Amino acid sequence: MNIAGTWLSAPGTQEVFARLSAYQAYAVGGCVRNDLLGIPVHDVDIATSATPHQVIEACDGLKVVPTGIDHGTVTVIAAGIPHEITTFRRDVETDGRRATVAFGTDIAQDAARRDFTMNALYANAAGEVIDPLGGLPDLRARLVRFIGTPQARIQEDYLRILRFFRFTALYGDSLDAEGLAACAELGDGLSGLSRERVGHEMRKLLAAPDPASAVAAMAQAGLLQRILPGADTRALAPLIHLETTPDWTVRLGALGGDPSGLRLSKAEAKRLARLREAATSTQSPFALGYELGVTDGLYALTLRAALLEQPMVTDGLADGAAATFPVKPADLAPLTGPQLGAALATARARWLASRGTLDARALLNGLDTPKQ
Repeated sequence: MNIAGTWLSAPGTQEVFARLSAYQAYAVGGCVRNDLLGIPVHDVDIATSATPHQVIEACDGLKVVPTGIDHGTVTVIAAGIPHEITTFRRDVETDGRRATVAFGTDIAQDAARRDFTMNALYANAAGEVIDPLGGLPDLRARLVRFIGTPQARIQEDYLRILRFFRFTALYGDSLDAEGLAACAELGDGLSGLSRERVGHEMRKLLAAPDPASAVAAMAQAGLLQRILPGADTRALAPLIHLETTPDWTVRLGALGGDPSGLRLSKAEAKRLARLREAATSTQSPFALGYELGVTDGLYALTLRAALLEQPMVTDGLADGAAATFPVKPADLAPLTGPQLGAALATARARWLASRGTLDARALLNGLDTPKQ
């Protein structure tokens, strides 16, 4: 079998292969997998028998960045294209979070230390596919299957539990039963992972085109509660059906639960809280448009419809986003401090309830303020 994607024939990529012609060098992983699936290739990874220093020497004159040289990886930029080049490796020791590796020259050993069979596919410079572990049938069947024994692969790095569900959401037509059982069995290992790694992986899972079935399987296996206590998956599928533009934060909002185990940034946590509060409020589309803008206002209304299992109503959203509250602090002089804040809040609430139809005169006439 051969591949012939434009990413492979690009002059920069072919130059890198030419520079490494004295060694074994193969495109590997996602670029080969995606090409075979007809999915766009964004990153080019190359596995080679050359050591990092041999790669640097062979690529003299090109821009070389020692991105992970201690682990065998350098990035070579040719014709503006970054190529992550990693020496063949084999695991010496693993602890469930990271591995100690040794460099090798055997492509089969390199393949054996990877996670899923569809990620252990290689291709040479001419596009000929090399399949050391028999991953092509799994790729054709769109089956995400662990290499070797699922338990052994997971115990090398427990993040592979989450990767199993993410890759299934992205590339799978069904869940591998043996892999699912191993993930459920070894779920305790998730507690040893950093919140940053868990959060990064969950972002990617929720950003998949349709992660609903994979997330539901996580919940059924008792894994979702471990990282998102209190989560409920029932609103996720309806949300995905209703949404126009996928947004992982909104999807996280549909799940609910305690997101503290995902290490969200302050901005992410604030936006998530605002969307959840808006979705569970009784505010009109006009009010949500005014307070959140068109984009997040629409997300809040979509989330509301999914959570309540009701039709989505957006009338007035765009009007609210474009509206300007007509009362200014100066209009309420001589009020100051808390009294001024309370009066403005009352006027704003009345204005939002009227969907912007009340003007400043009507709003001021309705307030109990000192006469000037």
